[in-house]
Amino acid sequence: MRVRVTRGETFEVSLDGPPPTKHLVSLSETYYQKLTQGRVSREILITRSFDFFLERESNTSILRSFDLPMIGHYFPEFEAEIGKRLG
Repeated sequence: MRVRVTRGETFEVSLDGPPPTKHLVSLSETYYQKLTQGRVSREILITRSFDFFLERESNTSILRSFDLPMIGHYFPEFEAEIGKRLG
């Protein structure tokens, strides 16, 4: 998995697959602070979020473009679980 900033609050996540996929993820400063209190980088938050997502969905089932809070709409336990994973 590779995560890189594309512009401002948007990140490109490349997943190896199979098959390989790319996803654009938006992460607002407000949501970033809510989940991390600034303790980890945005890239680490997105990586851990995709780890969580991939435990539940295949990479081809993940939307190609979404805002990070959307994970919580599909999986209500997301915010609590990501908090535990980030320590």
